[in-house]
Amino acid sequence: MAVGKEIRSKIKSVENTKKITKAMEMVAASKMRKAQDRMRHARPYSDKIRNITANLSQANPEYHSAYMRVTETPKAIGFIVVTTDKGLCGGLNTNILRAVTAKIREVQQAGGTVQTVAIGNKGFGFLNRVGAQVVSHVTQLGDAPQLDKLIGPVKVMLDAFVEGRIDAVYLCYTKFINTMKQEPMVEQLLPLNSSRLEQTAEEKKAYGWDYIYEPDAPTVIEDLLTRYIEALVYQAVAENMASEQSARMVAMKSATDNAGNLIAELKLVYNKTRQAAITKELSEIVSGAAAV
Repeated sequence: MAVGKEIRSKIKSVENTKKITKAMEMVAASKMRKAQDRMRHARPYSDKIRNITANLSQANPEYHSAYMRVTETPKAIGFIVVTTDKGLCGGLNTNILRAVTAKIREVQQAGGTVQTVAIGNKGFGFLNRVGAQVVSHVTQLGDAPQLDKLIGPVKVMLDAFVEGRIDAVYLCYTKFINTMKQEPMVEQLLPLNSSRLEQTAEEKKAYGWDYIYEPDAPTVIEDLLTRYIEALVYQAVAENMASEQSARMVAMKSATDNAGNLIAELKLVYNKTRQAAITKELSEIVSGAAAV
């Protein structure tokens, strides 16, 4: 039964694959919970900086930060593209890179130039393949991103904006909605929109005190705005990692289910083949006995 042996070999191979995908699904589920906790814990820090910066900027209306400089017709655009370092996470990277490609094409058709910063190995490889200008990159962030690893590549883009070499910066990442849904986002990071620094009545009351500045108000506000922008980038990376683990868990669960279905189909084919072989042997025995 050479055919039956071949089918048994296929069943064994698919069963081994199923064990791997099941293990990867369980690992992703464990990492997903940790990534979600890390994402939620990062939010209070950025909210605190946003409120303090908003209160300080309102207290010093004569000061205008370079991060809020608006260009009427922006020509040079920067993109901070956040992707994963590893694959096997469904269409997560494909969706965000498709959105980035559409935005880059829109800028280039308008006669603008594009510079990019790649966070994650998949985005770095993609941007190099399409010929985009990558001014800096960081890969292999691990499961717990560290802010000090992100500051260097991001600072290249921030310095270019402050010096006027680029007119706007967009932050591209995958936002975590829930376990089953992740949404690709292309948001304007710079210039900072005044709506980002708006406060509710409760926030104004909570942060409505005056401050003593050292060395002076502009320096303090500028440093706070820099920290706020870095916090936004870190939050985007944390959201992307939570989305990655969720997408990987769903993808591996789907692969495990598909492997189970394939095993059931192969076993059905094997049993039919085996039954046909047995029937053929019985027919030959009966024919031989009748001939004798």
